[in-house]
Amino acid sequence: MSLLPPPVNFRKKYIIRAMYLRLFEAYGPQRWWPAQTPFEVIVGAILVQNTNWQNVEKAIKNLSDKKLLVFSSLNALTAVQISSYIRPAGYYNIKAKRLKNFLTFLAQHYDGNVACMAARPLKDLRNELLSVNGIGPETADSILLYALNKPVFVVDAYTRRLLVRHGFEKDTGSYQAMQELFMSSLEPDTAMFNEYHALIVRLGKDFRKEKAAGPDYPLKDKKYFL
Repeated sequence: MSLLPPPVNFRKKYIIRAMYLRLFEAYGPQRWWPAQTPFEVIVGAILVQNTNWQNVEKAIKNLSDKKLLVFSSLNALTAVQISSYIRPAGYYNIKAKRLKNFLTFLAQHYDGNVACMAARPLKDLRNELLSVNGIGPETADSILLYALNKPVFVVDAYTRRLLVRHGFEKDTGSYQAMQELFMSSLEPDTAMFNEYHALIVRLGKDFRKEKAAGPDYPLKDKKYFL
């Protein structure tokens, strides 16, 4: 994937920017990702696959209580041992293997040092993360943005739902297409990317599909954008 986004027309850029302003006005800063260290963010990004954050919090607490939220301690465990601590996150055997895959990658390429990994150029590091079995685009970009402070926009199911609702059906064919839409419309600002994605998640949680037409939907007035 090229991290140099293609041109986007003015109307689309206006809507993407206006949605951010409206969401921020409605919800304020989200202060996301909730974690104590970059390494904890990475662990959480892997554990949150196919589950909700409340379940991940329980798994994170289990690891924290055993002082396992540092590379050296977690890397010393087998996948089977890790799985016993992360059961609340669901699919714990699969996720334990994915964590081990990442830990092996971090050990082999960066001697277990997250700060060293963060010093790598964005494009190269993203390709490296995507080569790790069990890490897809959303997880890789969550790690890059939230743990390593790289200016890359995270896309998820909430993002696609938001785009479809506001007339961007043709731009939702792939993860890359949706990501390029945002990155073409916004300045490469890590803090904004962080806040925007968190706001979209907040919106998606508050206004499920069956509630989206309700009177309190923050983006209900499409004329505001069009």
